[in-house]
Amino acid sequence: MNKGLKIELNYVIAKLFFLAILLSYNIVIAQTTAKTLTEREKIEQLIASVEQLQDAKFIRNGTTYNAARAAEHLRTKLQKAGNRVKTAQDFIIGIASSSYFSGNPYYIKFKDGRQITSREFFEGKLREIEGNHYGKKSD
Repeated sequence: MNKGLKIELNYVIAKLFFLAILLSYNIVIAQTTAKTLTEREKIEQLIASVEQLQDAKFIRNGTTYNAARAAEHLRTKLQKAGNRVKTAQDFIIGIASSSYFSGNPYYIKFKDGRQITSREFFEGKLREIEGNHYGKKSD
C-alpha cells in the first residue's frame, strides 16, 4: 500500500470514529433532555384522547354525548375545579370518572358495543402517556 493511500485511509477512519462518537453523544443528550410533560399537559392529552374517539359515546347520568361534547364537559368541569386538580390522577378521580352531583360513574361505549368506565379508559391512557416520556414533571 502506498504512503499517500495509507494516510488518506487513516484520515477516513479517524473521521468515521469521530462521527460515531459525536452521534453517540447526541443520542445520549437527546434521551436525557427529552421534554417531559407537565401535569396540565397530561390532563389535556387525556381530554384530547376522548375528543378523538369519533365512533364512541360518552355516557353521563344516563345521557349519551358525542366525543366533542364530552371533551367540552370535562374542560368546563376542570376549569370550575380550579387549583383542586394538581395532577392527572386528580383529574381522573375528581373530574373524569363520575358525576359531581349524582355520584354516578361515567362510561365510554365503543362502536363495537364494548362499554368501560371512563376511569378505566383514562387510567389506561395515562399509563400510555407516561410510558411515552422519559421522566415525569409536576406543575
